[in-house]
Amino acid sequence: MSNNTVLRKPKWLRMKIQGGENLNYVQKILSKYHLNTVCEAAGCPNRMECFSSKTATFMILGSRCTRNCTFCDVTSGAPDLLDPHEPEHVADAVKALGLQYVVVTSVTRDDLPDGGADHFAKVIKAIKESSPEALVEVLIPDFKGDRDALQTVIDAGPVIINHNIETVPRLYREVRPQAVYERSLELIRRVKELSTLYSKSGIMVGLGETFDEVIQSLHDLREVDCDFLTIGQYLAPSKEHHPVVEYVHPDTFAKYKEEALKMGFREVASGPLVRSSYKAHEMIHG
Repeated sequence: MSNNTVLRKPKWLRMKIQGGENLNYVQKILSKYHLNTVCEAAGCPNRMECFSSKTATFMILGSRCTRNCTFCDVTSGAPDLLDPHEPEHVADAVKALGLQYVVVTSVTRDDLPDGGADHFAKVIKAIKESSPEALVEVLIPDFKGDRDALQTVIDAGPVIINHNIETVPRLYREVRPQAVYERSLELIRRVKELSTLYSKSGIMVGLGETFDEVIQSLHDLREVDCDFLTIGQYLAPSKEHHPVVEYVHPDTFAKYKEEALKMGFREVASGPLVRSSYKAHEMIHG
């Protein structure tokens, strides 16, 4: 398919407009504490729904990423200086929003010796001190395969460590040129080697992969004992990003979920609008 070909969005991808007081309140809190969310930075299609239900996925370590994945709308370039007050600000926002389940993710910071692992740990600890009942899920980068960096995050005590493989290995050169499929799988394997925490991963479809390639990647995830899985439709943020090759039908998402559950995943969220942190609290509570 030519990169100039633009597919028409099917009816199952039409979003209902969300608004209201909670939406405004979440935006006010994020602004007050000068926080980034992946909801806004990555143009998540569910951000209005989540904000309206007083949910947000906090994005730490700045707003600029040191990698340039072709699917992602997060700005790449020279990274920001670390904000030493960010852990405190995230914790204050969690408390102000009354969150019982918190998802924390980040840009990739290959410029930092530990990839930002210590900063992740500080954010987790600050949330737990301020809101002891809150559960924290982290969606982390690969830390360039640094085992000690992963251990630092584990020791801070999140309930789930999520790391997305994003796509099938054949497409990595096009979609994730600075990432390594095997390295991502090894990170997920190490979560179980180093801890008793849950592990989670996600994959996008519609980038040009085949059904069989997705199934093989799901088998790869189960081989490293991945517990939770998300599968969602890739939506190109702009014409400059990797093109949408296919809008996958909901029936196919249902088939992926059926096959994944047979493989032994604890819970699977699979659908056109599913994202890695969408309704994450519902997944862990079954």
